Amino acid sequence: MKETTNDNMYDYDYIIIGSGFGGSVSAHRLSQKGYKVLVMEKGKWFKATDFPKTNWNLRRWFWAPSIKLLGFFKLTFFRHVGVAHGVGVGGGSLVYANTLPVPGNGFFEASSWQHLGNWKNELEPHYKTALTMLGATKNPKMMPGDLALKEIASDLNKEKDFHPTNVAVFFGTPNKTVPDPYFNGDGPERAGCTYCGGCMIGCRYNAKNTLDKNYLHFAQAQGTVIQAESEVMDVYPLSVDGSKAVNGDGSHGYGITWRTSTGGKGKGEFKTKGIVFSAGVMGTVKLLLKLKKKNSLPNLSDRLGADIRTNSEAIIVVTSSDESVNHSKGVAIGSILNTDDHSHLEPVRYPPGSGFWRLLMMPQAVGNNIATRLFRVVAEMVLHPIESFKTLTVKDWAKQSVSLLFMQSIDSTLKFKRGLFGMMTTSLDNGPAPTAFIPEAKDLADRYGKKINGKPMTLLTETLFGIPTTAHILGGSVMGSNVNEGVIDKNQNVFGYKNMLVCDGSAISANVGVNPSLTITALSERAMSKIANKVDA
Repeated sequence: MKETTNDNMYDYDYIIIGSGFGGSVSAHRLSQKGYKVLVMEKGKWFKATDFPKTNWNLRRWFWAPSIKLLGFFKLTFFRHVGVAHGVGVGGGSLVYANTLPVPGNGFFEASSWQHLGNWKNELEPHYKTALTMLGATKNPKMMPGDLALKEIASDLNKEKDFHPTNVAVFFGTPNKTVPDPYFNGDGPERAGCTYCGGCMIGCRYNAKNTLDKNYLHFAQAQGTVIQAESEVMDVYPLSVDGSKAVNGDGSHGYGITWRTSTGGKGKGEFKTKGIVFSAGVMGTVKLLLKLKKKNSLPNLSDRLGADIRTNSEAIIVVTSSDESVNHSKGVAIGSILNTDDHSHLEPVRYPPGSGFWRLLMMPQAVGNNIATRLFRVVAEMVLHPIESFKTLTVKDWAKQSVSLLFMQSIDSTLKFKRGLFGMMTTSLDNGPAPTAFIPEAKDLADRYGKKINGKPMTLLTETLFGIPTTAHILGGSVMGSNVNEGVIDKNQNVFGYKNMLVCDGSAISANVGVNPSLTITALSERAMSKIANKVDA
């Protein structure tokens, strides 16, 4: 006779770890299906008044709780890549640039996952749902930084490949608050965008469609509980009596232990029937590697941590000495140029006064080793001293700078491993290592510099160490046809365990080549559509 579990021992039907795009979708759809849901988020809740006016306010912007910085942005460096990511209720939506492009065919037809389904057809309806839920609309205003990119498109005979971005912003009338314009009045009030350029340091004007304005808003209305400032420490299968199971498969649910992430002494334990990992690559992969290592979840695939992708990005800042033009005005990313079938360029802006990044900037220099690059930096400053001085000492860095984000869908992968003291380390997986030196990106930056009377700069980690930086780290818990090929199946169920899913950027199984938030949302919508309503389960 089969033993059955007492439902009364469970605190929740599903616990979701992380509240970014995948976690928010999961919370809304699972609660909509009748499940009792808890979302656990390591970061803080943020209201519009909590966001900083500039990124010099590190206490409100940067996340480093060990030194009392309790913001929503974090920058982590590895041997092969630097990663910018979000922390807080709403995850990456708090810090991302609102941009919601659908990838090109190369993503859907990539050999890494093409054999698992007809992805373009399967995801099409879920992209539509995601665009509606996130309030996507075309950017209506081209600002100086966008017009400069449009000129480059014309110079390259690619006018048809230049477009305003599709963004998750309510434009309306600037600063005018109106009843919910998206969900027949069931959503929160919104206010029109002021084009302040502050999308990535937190929208203080209630115009950005962060996840607390849509998916999480409805999840809470349907009964979902969101517990912020809580870091999950352990996840383990339960036995039929609710005790920790030895090598269990989750058939009787899971136990979760947690502690306060912001310096308090709070801690606790929950029991749940199902679990969704949605903490992004930097959260989910790190936690799963830990759980596999300590034998809490020993059946996890050995492919865990593999197939990490960086979107093959280059970030080059062009700083202009022309004080008459304000490059801060507009949404964070207002336009995009598709330079070829697998490469894209976007101009990115920060609000006035947000010049923290200038501390980390150096003149762009290409070379095979640090000595060569340093020599070229010094040579540039000696040969062009006045121009270099003006660039490094501009009055308002944000007003006079445009960050060029170059992305490619060319595939190469890294691997994350668990190193000393639980820290993740990187190694090469397949293909060439990510590089900070992409000739096409440099050429475009030079062209852009001529348009705005500016000089290309890069993060000092790129110039000194050749380490590229990405805001779009993907993979590590990718799909496969079996446990030897991937960590999850095509419906994002974890191999080896019952009622366990991964719904975040770590599930992305090919190089998107564009901003990935929309794709994470669409994939999570699809995964949730495969779960039956509670009454039917």
